[in-house]
Amino acid sequence: MDTNALKKFAQSARNLLIDQVTARLDMVLAEGAAARREHPKAIARLEAATNSNRAQVIEQAAYTWFNRFTALRFMDVTGLTNPRVVSPADGATRSEILAEAMAGNLPDRARPEIAEYLNGTRPAHDGQAEAYRLLLIHACNEWHGAMPYMFERADMLDRAEDYTELLMPDDLLSPDSILARLREVMTEDACQDVEIIGWLYQFYISEKKDQVFAGLKKNQKITAENIPAATQLFTPHWIVRYLVENSLGRLWLLNRPHSKLAAKMDYYIAPEEPETDFLKITRPEDIRICDPACGSGHMLTYAFDLLYEIYAEEGHDAAEIPGLILQHNLTGIEIDDRAGALAAFALSMKAAARLGRRRFLRMEAKPDIVVMQDVRFTPAEMQDVAAVVGKDLFTDELRETLGQFEQAKNFGSLIVPKLRDPAETLRVVEARDFGSDLLLKEVQERVVAVLRMAEALSPKYHVVVANPPYMGAGGMNGPLGDWVKANYANSKSDMFSAFIERGGHMTLKAGYASMVTMESWMFLSSYERLRSKMLSDASIISLVHMPYLGKGGTSMGINFGTSAFILKNSVDRQLNANFCCVRYYETDEYGVPFEFPPKNERLAVASSDDFAKIPSNPISYWIRKFDLFDHAKMSDGWKSGGRLKTHDGQKYIRFGWEVSASSTRWKRIAKGGDFRRFFGNEESVADWSQAALQHYESLGGLPPKAFLGKQGVTWTKITSALPSFRIKNTSIEYDSASPTIFSTDGQSNEFATGFLNTKVSTFLLNAINPTMNFQVADVLALPALIAGSEKIENNVGELIGFAKLDWDAYETSWDFTTLPLLTPDHRADTLEASYASLRSQWRNMTDEMKRLEEENNRIFIDAYGLADELTAEVPIEEITLTCNPAYRYGVKGSAEEREARLLQDTAAEFLHYAVGCMFGRYSLDAPGLILANQGEGIEEYLARVPEPSFAPDRDNVIPVLDADWFADDIVTRARDFLRDTFGEAKFRENLAFVEAALGKDLRRWFTRDFFDYHVRRYKKRPIYWMFSSPKGSFNALIYMHRYRTDTVSVVLNQYVREFIHKLEVERARLEKLADDPSATQSARTKAQKDIGTVIKQLAELTEWERDVVYPMAQQKIAIDLDDGVKRNYPLFAGALKPIKGLEAADD
Repeated sequence: MDTNALKKFAQSARNLLIDQVTARLDMVLAEGAAARREHPKAIARLEAATNSNRAQVIEQAAYTWFNRFTALRFMDVTGLTNPRVVSPADGATRSEILAEAMAGNLPDRARPEIAEYLNGTRPAHDGQAEAYRLLLIHACNEWHGAMPYMFERADMLDRAEDYTELLMPDDLLSPDSILARLREVMTEDACQDVEIIGWLYQFYISEKKDQVFAGLKKNQKITAENIPAATQLFTPHWIVRYLVENSLGRLWLLNRPHSKLAAKMDYYIAPEEPETDFLKITRPEDIRICDPACGSGHMLTYAFDLLYEIYAEEGHDAAEIPGLILQHNLTGIEIDDRAGALAAFALSMKAAARLGRRRFLRMEAKPDIVVMQDVRFTPAEMQDVAAVVGKDLFTDELRETLGQFEQAKNFGSLIVPKLRDPAETLRVVEARDFGSDLLLKEVQERVVAVLRMAEALSPKYHVVVANPPYMGAGGMNGPLGDWVKANYANSKSDMFSAFIERGGHMTLKAGYASMVTMESWMFLSSYERLRSKMLSDASIISLVHMPYLGKGGTSMGINFGTSAFILKNSVDRQLNANFCCVRYYETDEYGVPFEFPPKNERLAVASSDDFAKIPSNPISYWIRKFDLFDHAKMSDGWKSGGRLKTHDGQKYIRFGWEVSASSTRWKRIAKGGDFRRFFGNEESVADWSQAALQHYESLGGLPPKAFLGKQGVTWTKITSALPSFRIKNTSIEYDSASPTIFSTDGQSNEFATGFLNTKVSTFLLNAINPTMNFQVADVLALPALIAGSEKIENNVGELIGFAKLDWDAYETSWDFTTLPLLTPDHRADTLEASYASLRSQWRNMTDEMKRLEEENNRIFIDAYGLADELTAEVPIEEITLTCNPAYRYGVKGSAEEREARLLQDTAAEFLHYAVGCMFGRYSLDAPGLILANQGEGIEEYLARVPEPSFAPDRDNVIPVLDADWFADDIVTRARDFLRDTFGEAKFRENLAFVEAALGKDLRRWFTRDFFDYHVRRYKKRPIYWMFSSPKGSFNALIYMHRYRTDTVSVVLNQYVREFIHKLEVERARLEKLADDPSATQSARTKAQKDIGTVIKQLAELTEWERDVVYPMAQQKIAIDLDDGVKRNYPLFAGALKPIKGLEAADD
């Protein structure tokens, strides 16, 4: 089945139908419209409905006709209709029912107007179209008896008040009509299975779903009417089979050990050991199955197929089986009228496929699909209810039950009726006859409606199977959120988890609850109470885990992990359940596993007792060595240090390079960061002023004083890669993005860092919490089999040394001193030789770090007895040194490509450092930062470096132009820097090496790439700011730490105006050349072209100077580095080059 084609059609069909229904609505409601004369009652109802909610009327009419059209097409293809209603006969082009009518063969009980339209005796703009409209309505009415849920009757007497037919789309016969498009996608092959109806419905509402989720991002909660659109998710057929076969199929096989059913169940997993505690089934009619969130009925239709095999195996007549199944076995519950109708239709089609048209039409049994409806009784109506029910049955339980369904469409199947036996009460109330008392009849209807819903929700099912709605607590509307908190305290985090709990309530003792949900209940701490209750009240029988790996999708077609599982509603803590894992690369293009269960490393057997050994009871089925968690924990010798929480990152957090280097106001902090082990990710600072500290403390955001300034072990809390642990030195603190632990009994920080960075730690952490969010509690729960090792500590000391050396080699480190290329250890006569020396050291560091990490792995793998589970090898891309290209760039592409990128970046770092020296931030003659405090200038530089070998720019403005218009042009200065660092003799060779590494010449790199490179490297908080005219004719850099209130005036007077003057001189020269008869024709032509360019530049710069730069210079804007780039940079809007994403950049 081509689901892409179905999706494209369904989405376009919705828009087309809405447009066409809207047009019909406007037409029939227009003043003087024929419909006003011919259907006054229907028009009156339509006007009242549109005045209440016009959009809802249009939406309802559109989906009503969409459902009917798709249903009729499916029935045409499968031979149920005769003649075909929306399809032509074989070899024909016109709808068969219309072709027959045109031939004089009108259907029985057809309206006479059809013939009149066709023979022209009734005037119409398009007689065929009008006749076909009436034939469609006739067909819908004829199918009402067999399928009232899909084809509501608009019969000859009552149609006066029904407006649905008035809103039927006009264009139904053209080659571009909705029906023509429908036939293209609903081919005979596609209609081989009724699940096509479910796919079409999901795709039809997908745009509405997108709108709801867009609203969620704006903090708009999901209203009751939008819950279906937000939560409908069609379940792949193989998952449906797994759920049904391992619940219904398992139950039957336990009762009929010699059954041949297992041979037909490809996704059935046989029990590990014999079961004696199971529900006893005497006959197939006894089995009750419910889908409490049935959607379009996919679970129920496969349950129908399996039940058919069960009945057939028991010897039932094939003609009786469909009716028996619908009468006895299947119940669906749904909040969405549309989906409920489709579920009932799907089951009817299953029956029809087995029976044929004639037997199907004679079948009395109807699908048991209960669509929840809001039913309210006022206090005054309760007296009428008592009269309807009778005093004996009007108990407190019934009274309470009648009040439980006021928001049935919001709460759905989560409602647990207070009435214990609604079936008996329903039987009595339905039997009562109130004759002509219309008031009591209406009350009776509402009481019956409540009792039918309550009866469906009662705990009577052998099997509950569902793909429940996925909706986090944050998306729930107010009434739903409050109600779920009050009624599902253990599972309130999401609707799906509440349904897991509810499934147990609806299932008989030893029955099965079979569901596919998000995977989060298996691992997250917010579901710990649910897991604990689940393991204490029920037993996992089987589970298929489908994790999302960040790429490749999942079998469910959604970008988050899911799990399908079967729970048995009885406790056997030693029962060994089957577990398997299906990842995207183990499935075909449709998400179906190549083999089932996949024979990978996660194919396992485990019991509830096993999970109980792991802290917080995660369902980490792949561990096997659960006894490891019986040992001492890290919490025995380590403690959480709390965290810094500012409650206002924009105000209190900066990157270290944004503020003055000597400022005592700011304190270095660890704040999460990339996957990096042993040392690094030290870039941020927090406001540590007295006022700020008081603010943090007032909100409980300050770590305990005992841990401030203390060495510990920190890590990145949320990561998309592996966990990575680092030493936290005494000079920095830590916030909530970097959880930190401290030794309570003198254990070594190096040892702990070494252990936590091993494969053993990662393996065990993934057992405790296999998500991207590593909490302190998870780390402290790790088993600590050994408390120390001199070998480990020595190894880790070296690893920290390598990691720090690598981190400090880049400018954003607080401890950066100079460029490694220029250190005595590597500096040679040429840049090429210097790079070769440095690259050799990087390789040696990477190799040695790999060796040490693997040695640590071996020590801990042996200590924990995990040699069968883990190997010591560390992939090269996990050696977290920036100088390691496999880590820096990933392993996509070839090693040669990574080497080229590393060389290119190293050349860029050389030039970037040169710019730092141009501005005086660095010096070739002194290590570390020179000018790095607000307002410092050349005087402060010379006080620290009296005789510089490479002098900094005096006025803090460096032009970046298309030619060397100024003496301090950035390319000229970069060449000078190259000469000063490597000498004149090898200058051209060194220049060629740099430009070859960059893949372009210096001017092209500085004018096109430098600023973007700088912004990216400094994480959208640049320290070098680019004054740039609107079209980029003029660009000049300044260094924000050297900014003074007259800096804009310097840019204006000494550069912008001077550049304008130079352009005017150039224009005069070009004009003279263009008119020079002695010049060559090509030279004169080029001059003429260049004149046009210069004229445009002059116009651009003159306007920019007049409207932006000059007024800004007059303002003498002051900045405060403590405010950060995000606040200071926009002060110069219009003058500075815009930074895309500055406002959205992380704080």
